[in-house]
Amino acid sequence: MNEDLKVNLSGSPRDSLEAGAVVENVSAAVSSQVPGAEPDPELVVNPWDIVLCTSGTLISCENAIVVLIIFHNPSLRAPMFLLIGSLALADLLAGIGLIINFVFAYLLQSEATKLVTIGLIVASFSASVCSLLAITVDRYLSLYYALTYHSERTVTFTYAMLSMLWGTSICLGLLPVLGWNCLRDESTCSVVRPLTKNNAAILSISFLFMFALMLQLYIQICKIVMRHAHQIALQHHFLATSHYVTTQKGVSTLAIILGTFAACWMPFTLYSLIADYTYPSIYTYATLLPATYNSIINPVIYAFRNQEIQKALCLICCGCIPSSLSQRARSPSDV
Repeated sequence: MNEDLKVNLSGSPRDSLEAGAVVENVSAAVSSQVPGAEPDPELVVNPWDIVLCTSGTLISCENAIVVLIIFHNPSLRAPMFLLIGSLALADLLAGIGLIINFVFAYLLQSEATKLVTIGLIVASFSASVCSLLAITVDRYLSLYYALTYHSERTVTFTYAMLSMLWGTSICLGLLPVLGWNCLRDESTCSVVRPLTKNNAAILSISFLFMFALMLQLYIQICKIVMRHAHQIALQHHFLATSHYVTTQKGVSTLAIILGTFAACWMPFTLYSLIADYTYPSIYTYATLLPATYNSIINPVIYAFRNQEIQKALCLICCGCIPSSLSQRARSPSDV
């Protein structure tokens, strides 16, 4: 019996390989019949990530057009166009950030890429919201100080606003990169990893503050628009119905602007305040996606509605300016 045992243990390598192959085949056959012994699944792409990446692509293409129009047209250097260009640039970077986030999440996963991506997204979306506030301030000043608005002091104030908003946004984007993140302590994570709960709370409260300021400014703008429309109606002896229609159009435009902004950003802002990393990720995607839509709508509201940008776009596309644009005059409703 000992001799038989020694022979079996000292068999040839070929016999051992064949025996091992048989064992593997048997194991594979058994595992294929056991539900819990399935092989590791392949990498599956989250459909929400695909939607966000698609949104980022649309944001990038749309805002790149606005940036190129303003950059290549020397006549578009007024404070209003500088702020619109700042908004388009911020939204362009936000779209690029969403695309990079998708690529890094599935092709190049590391802590460094996560921090850089979330930093870019936070900085760009912060700059976008701050640019919207700056545009609101500029519109208010252009109506309240109509006689002195077109002065050198206004240009200096615009550059100061741009420097402040971009400096603040870059600092907010650098916080996760400089260590204010939850990669080492998952219990402090917010709904957007690797942002901490405190970081998300600061961003949400800042947004609510800026929204309240924009609401107050737009209320004052509505009052000024109504007063200007009434004065124009008296000077030109317009009918009361014409004055009412013009005023209603201006107020409706402001309501659409502010309502769109609130509808896009408010769900994610409130959700970030009350939720954390333990909540289902589908809620984060469902509230974050409308926020990205704001960057898609911004060029339509602030850029493509502008008469000068429309003229520049027509010159680029067809080499001419339609008569409807060249003969159109601004009214108090164009705010």
